[in-house]
Amino acid sequence: MSEARTHPPRHGRHWWRGDTPGLRLARHTLGLVALAVMLLPFADLAIHTREPWTELGRMALGMAWPAWGSLESPLSAIGLTVAVAIWGTLAGVVLGFPLALLFARSRLVRAVCAFLRAIHELFWALLFLQVFGLSAVTALAALAIPYAGIFAKVYAEILEQTPRAPRDALPPGTGRLVRFVYAELPLAWAQLAAYTRYRFECALRASVLLGFVGLPTLGFHLETAFREGRYHEAGALLWLFYLLIASLPGWSHRRLIPVLLIGGAWLLGPWPSVDGALVWRFVSEDIWPRALLAGDWAGLVEWLSRIPDLGPAIGNTLLLGLLGTVGALLVAMALWPLACRHFGNRGTRLAGHGLLIALRSTPELMLAFLFLLLLGPSLLPAWLALALHNGALIAFLVARHADALTPGMPGLSATGRLAYELLPRLYPGMLALLYYRAEVILRETAILGMLGVATLGFYIEEGFDYLMFDVAFFLLLITATLNIAVDALSRRLRPRDGAVMDDPCMR
Repeated sequence: MSEARTHPPRHGRHWWRGDTPGLRLARHTLGLVALAVMLLPFADLAIHTREPWTELGRMALGMAWPAWGSLESPLSAIGLTVAVAIWGTLAGVVLGFPLALLFARSRLVRAVCAFLRAIHELFWALLFLQVFGLSAVTALAALAIPYAGIFAKVYAEILEQTPRAPRDALPPGTGRLVRFVYAELPLAWAQLAAYTRYRFECALRASVLLGFVGLPTLGFHLETAFREGRYHEAGALLWLFYLLIASLPGWSHRRLIPVLLIGGAWLLGPWPSVDGALVWRFVSEDIWPRALLAGDWAGLVEWLSRIPDLGPAIGNTLLLGLLGTVGALLVAMALWPLACRHFGNRGTRLAGHGLLIALRSTPELMLAFLFLLLLGPSLLPAWLALALHNGALIAFLVARHADALTPGMPGLSATGRLAYELLPRLYPGMLALLYYRAEVILRETAILGMLGVATLGFYIEEGFDYLMFDVAFFLLLITATLNIAVDALSRRLRPRDGAVMDDPCMR
């Protein structure tokens, strides 16, 4: 009897039990979407404003007719934004590169880097604000500390992927430093530089966001204008921000970097005097419970009992992170064909590129702030912001990868080309990229609590506002733990079959 008759093929209800790459991806996707749908009733997605469309119309008018003449010293805000970004990125490189060399060989280094990058830049800013005030030190430290952890991880991954043959071809007895400088670094240099440029673009967005905690970058003026309803002035500031991002390849040329560094150092001044005793007191005493420092375990239990009920905050953080991840996938699926050369015409592709660049360039916190003004305080503004920003970033990368593919059946219609040729080749990388972004989405979910959304960030900011530094730091540790756990889970779930979109943004 033939093997086919002995083991008949399975059909119907057993189709999902296969182990092909396509079925594994389908199970991942359907499981993720099903989990989000089941938990959706527990999310507060209500609209709490009476006339959101009226407010949206006013914002649209402000963007269409920006009031350029009403801006006060915009060049100063732009200059400070660039100065914080370039010096924060440089400090992150200086701190992160040595850690990258030890990353693969030291579990302690990996743990420290995971903790550093698990806390959002704005949370670091709130922490350093208590010691250094509204100064350049606060801004640079808020970027340099988490970026050091990020650079260490990504640089280590890039160096690990370099070919081993040139290094092994060197004469026996060649020192480790010589092997690295002459055989490894030249091969990895292009990727290291590409990722550093991408991280600088991220630093520009983060520098804008530092205005939300009072630092006088472009974000400070943006938040003030939007909060006060001066939408024509806010539109002008937002256009300036988009022009700054769009012109980045021109003014960030490597020949101009020394000029930017010198000019940035001048704009960041005057530098404040640092009281070492105050810093040490804050690090060694203020952020720790007094009962813990005194060894009073009964007092520590009492201190823990006074912390607000964190169950709903943690639940909202995880729920919003899940909804944001699924929303980003849906947005990416809908938007990437708009910017792909295989669909539409030159005009539609140009419009699609413009939409994706605008959405991915606008930080989640700023998008959530705008939606909050429109829809009121709930998880809905935060969900929309996370889905649109991250979905547009994924769609941008997927469209760029799709442009490099050549369809094998040119006679297909646009729908057939999408369904049968491009999507099967692109989807593994798209899903891998989504899981790469999961940790970032959760970090942003926590920080959105600063806008009144009921996530962990709401209680963290409250702790700093009321000078309860020990409570705020404890909540930061919880946030970092959640981020590390989600990062580990996403690495485990990340598809590897066919996931070929190797891009710095994926990391």
